[in-house]
Amino acid sequence: MSSVESFAVHGAILRGAEAVPITVEVSLSPQGLPGISISGRPDTSVSDSCHRIRGAFHSCGFEMPRGHVTFNLAPGELPKTGTSLDLPMAVALLAVMGQVPTKGIDGCLFAGELSLNGEVNDIRGSVAYALLAAREGLTYVSCGSDSLWSIEADVCHVPTLAALRRGISELSGQLPLAHAHEQNKTTFAVSDDLDYADVADQEIAKRAFVIAAAGRHGLLMMGPPGAGKTMLARRMPTILEPLTPEERVESMLLHSVAGQNTASVAQGMRPFRAPHHSVSMAGLIGGGRPVVPGEVSLAHHGVLFLDELPEFQKNVLQALRQPLEDRAVRLVRAEGSYVFPCDFLLVAAANPCPCGHLGDPGHTCTCSEARVRAYQGRIGGPLMDRIDVFIDVARPASRAVIRGSSGLSSADMAAQVHEATEFRSWREAREEGTAGKGIVAMNMEERARSVLETLSERKGFGGRGIARVASVARTIADMAGKERVSVDEVIEACSYRPRTE
Repeated sequence: MSSVESFAVHGAILRGAEAVPITVEVSLSPQGLPGISISGRPDTSVSDSCHRIRGAFHSCGFEMPRGHVTFNLAPGELPKTGTSLDLPMAVALLAVMGQVPTKGIDGCLFAGELSLNGEVNDIRGSVAYALLAAREGLTYVSCGSDSLWSIEADVCHVPTLAALRRGISELSGQLPLAHAHEQNKTTFAVSDDLDYADVADQEIAKRAFVIAAAGRHGLLMMGPPGAGKTMLARRMPTILEPLTPEERVESMLLHSVAGQNTASVAQGMRPFRAPHHSVSMAGLIGGGRPVVPGEVSLAHHGVLFLDELPEFQKNVLQALRQPLEDRAVRLVRAEGSYVFPCDFLLVAAANPCPCGHLGDPGHTCTCSEARVRAYQGRIGGPLMDRIDVFIDVARPASRAVIRGSSGLSSADMAAQVHEATEFRSWREAREEGTAGKGIVAMNMEERARSVLETLSERKGFGGRGIARVASVARTIADMAGKERVSVDEVIEACSYRPRTE
């Protein structure tokens, strides 16, 4: 193995929700003091890689050069952050010194953090690096991740730096694509611990949850403490349609770049995020340094549950308005703009008043009318206007809880959601090119349209409120297998509007 004067290796860094390719160039100079210099706008974590490389070389039996080592991270104008460049810098240095074979290195993308004992550690955003390697036609070389089998990418696992001594082409542990395809066929599974059959005496609320799941309508529950609002919300993923392969990769990507576990998503389970009401705006929407996705993006293709909705900071709640409309978060910072997708199903719960017993026949409310109005007003009209289904969740009967009541199970509700989804797909394909826009596209009967007009004037619905009632009515009709929306669906949809209307 003869040494060369310079060498280049493919690396990458994270920027938002994607990996950006970086070319790691290394040059040896016999002149000057021994040491390592790094150019290309490295931050502290990148600059500290020289110490980790020295320790890893010593532990694995590799020699450090006696001259001066210069690393250049191209493109030079892009700030470099994170520890993913440890492995490509070490590989480039080993190659330029002739301590490892160079064959096959140019066809690989390296990303990994080195420990002082030479082990290659996993890094945040491994899914993003694997996707980048697949797009560039390269093999992704890292310590590996258990969830990467679900991505159609060429992956090579390197547990330690010493494993490179034989060369990339001789490494074992490459994940066969046939095995990945077989694993990709894993069926959708949910936790056996969560089933709507365990929620007693809430059949009306379950009906609302089926409607919300079938039409992807935002839902707000209001009721006293102990009514079962949290139990209802946590079981929502068990009745949703399975993740498609494309949705699974998108969700895995966002969890990976945020440093979250991707195992459940890789198995097909829809995300369920339930942030505490003390969450900051950056934690909910996204941000920080480095910029990472927030809870709304981690709930992409899943459920975002906001319990005790009025207890959230008002500015944090109002920041949800744009993501709910656009299904994406756009963050603008001094170093550039970032876009994170956030197509989630919003489920929220709230007490009707500060003490929680307004309208509860078993307890007396101690709150004044002014306190009740102020408490409910903390949610904000603009956010309320973007929620489709409102339900009152009453306290279940003691007899039903103690003795257990048989009601709809998750399997029953999931079957209803699936049938509604299948019918909607058939109907939309049948109506393609013939349906109009807006309310006209809902295909309402004339009498149903007249009833909607009357109820809208009586209850003072705004334009967005009318559109949401019509959308919910259309979903109810799909659940019943009806091509046209009748009066019954319109009346039921109007019953899911908030009390104030």
